[in-house]
Amino acid sequence: MTTAHMTSPRTDVAIGPAEVTDGADLWRIARESGDLDVNSPYSYLLWCRDFAATSAVARDDAGRAVGFVTGYLRPEAPGTLFVWQVAVDGSHRGTGVAGALLDALAARVAAEHGPVRLEATVTPGNVPSDRLFRSYARRHGATVTREVLFPTTSFPDATDAGVHEPEVLYRIGPAAA
Repeated sequence: MTTAHMTSPRTDVAIGPAEVTDGADLWRIARESGDLDVNSPYSYLLWCRDFAATSAVARDDAGRAVGFVTGYLRPEAPGTLFVWQVAVDGSHRGTGVAGALLDALAARVAAEHGPVRLEATVTPGNVPSDRLFRSYARRHGATVTREVLFPTTSFPDATDAGVHEPEVLYRIGPAAA
C-alpha cells in the first residue's frame, strides 16, 4: 500500500499509517507512558497489521516512531472512529504531536469513509486525555458529550493493581468541514 505522509504544521514529525514494523515501538511508547493499560507486544503487532488504516504513527527525522494513535471504525456505527490509545514518547510530549496525530487520522479516515465522529474513553483522573479530546473538538467546531460507559464495577477486582476507575465515553462530533 502506498501512502502519503503528512508533516504536521505544529511539530517536526511525519504522520502516516501504522506499519507492522511499528508494533514494537508502539508497545514501548505505551509501556513508557506510565498512563496506559499496556497490552501484550503481540497485540500491538496485530493492531499495526489489522487496523493500520485507522491508526497513525508519528515519526521523527530518523524515521523512529515517537507517537501513535490506534483506532477502529465501530462495526455498529461505521461513521464512528473509536480511538483506542494515544501515546507520545517522552521526548516529544508537549509539542502538539498527540493533537496532530488525531487531526491527521480523522482527516484520513474521513477522506476514505466520509465524515466521522470520534469516540474515546477516558478515566476521570486522566487530565491530559480530557484536554486532548476537548481541544480536538474546539479545533473542529464539534461538541463533546460524556457519559460513563464502563463503571468501576465492570472491571475485575485486581487487589494488587487497585480498583480501575470508570471509563467515561467521550463522543465528539460532528466536526465542521
